[in-house]
Amino acid sequence: MIYLNNNSAKADLATLFLLPENSASLTQLLPTETATWITKVLYNHEKNLWVYQTEDQIIVYLRPHPKAADKHEDYRTLAAQAWQKMEELDVKNIIISGQATENQFLATAEGLVLASYRFSKYFSHSKKQQPKLNAVYINSKTIEQENVDALNNVLQSVFFVRDQVNEPGNILTASLFAERITEEATSAGVSVDVLNKKKIEALKMGGLLAVNQGSDEEPVFIVLEWKPENAVNKKPITLVGKGITFDTGGSNLKTDRNMEDMKEDMAGGATVAATICAVAKNHLPIHVVALIPATDNRISNRSFLPGDIITMHNGTTVEVGNTDAEGRLILADAISYADHFDPQLIISIATLTGSAQRVTGKHAMVGMGNDNKALQQLKTAGEEVFERVVELPFWDDYKTSLKSAIADLTNSGGAEGGAIIAGKFLEHFTKHPFIHLDIAGVAFSKKSEGWKPQGGTGVGVRLLYQFLKTMA
Repeated sequence: MIYLNNNSAKADLATLFLLPENSASLTQLLPTETATWITKVLYNHEKNLWVYQTEDQIIVYLRPHPKAADKHEDYRTLAAQAWQKMEELDVKNIIISGQATENQFLATAEGLVLASYRFSKYFSHSKKQQPKLNAVYINSKTIEQENVDALNNVLQSVFFVRDQVNEPGNILTASLFAERITEEATSAGVSVDVLNKKKIEALKMGGLLAVNQGSDEEPVFIVLEWKPENAVNKKPITLVGKGITFDTGGSNLKTDRNMEDMKEDMAGGATVAATICAVAKNHLPIHVVALIPATDNRISNRSFLPGDIITMHNGTTVEVGNTDAEGRLILADAISYADHFDPQLIISIATLTGSAQRVTGKHAMVGMGNDNKALQQLKTAGEEVFERVVELPFWDDYKTSLKSAIADLTNSGGAEGGAIIAGKFLEHFTKHPFIHLDIAGVAFSKKSEGWKPQGGTGVGVRLLYQFLKTMA
């Protein structure tokens, strides 16, 4: 947690001192001897981080890169590096001081907290693996408490996503996923409705039901809504997230190289749930709906098969070209269901295609859609929080790959342009403005890097929250 102006003595307290970009004003901030030493050690050698340790204190001096393209991200990244050094020194509490703007102070605190995350619940000696960071204090009289509170709520939502993504498939079933989302949403003041299999059957959600056929666990369809009285929008923004709790690929079985991390395939669902909770906790005056179809995609003698014809919620018939293209089937049902809310905009977010991952790798998600203004606003929000969106073309030319000889559509349009083809498939299921975000490359990381930990990254929450905050 991040706090303001707590200077009380605490055990294991370190100071993270933010330095100006150049040394000209150092003597106004620090004793002359210290300023001279820092100029010699950091500025003259172009270092950005220095740890000074004595018997009774630990001070980390952090200097932003003078040529950093994004100063706020530079503070986050350097703070994450600083935390790695302080963690080795068994620091548990940090006070941030020095010369910086409010946003730079907050970005530094954000980088520390995001980098401190650990998923340790399954270690037999978990106490040794627990996160060491207890608190971050910002020594500033210009920062508003409400901004600190808002940041804490967003970071808690990021951690919620990380926790769910890191859970193994034998633990996080669709029903448990729904229970955890319900608990989180209820505490945030978000209304929740979890539809069971009978209700899903009554809604004729053929995509969700087909994907679920091979599972012993029943599917759920989770509907979340935040509708404050002072909402600025007459029609809701509807977020739709993929909730595949584990993806074997079904009958089109994945290879072991592609299957080992498939517990991450519900990251989109966790992201939209966490985002609406952050919006509610921070009382943003914007009407938001979040929809999460959830099931696993397993293989059994009941599994749906390539060549099957299924009828979707909106009546569209789909020939199953590939059972590993299951995410778009469950999302399509949810997107057509979203029309019941007459939304201003639908945004789907999912770990959907390897094609998207090959475009951007781990550095960005891909985005596409038919609402150019909203897409540009999302890209701007992504630059602000450094969860960047690379826009792909969304031409109707790609629809030709979805033609089937025996049904309205096929769910598999080939490898070339695969991310876009998946987006065009989803677009078919609504007449409302639509944007699709594919987070396959950024939702899960093989190793920690900067403020992103190994495992679930939580990328997407800060992006969507910033986008909604701007709209509100």
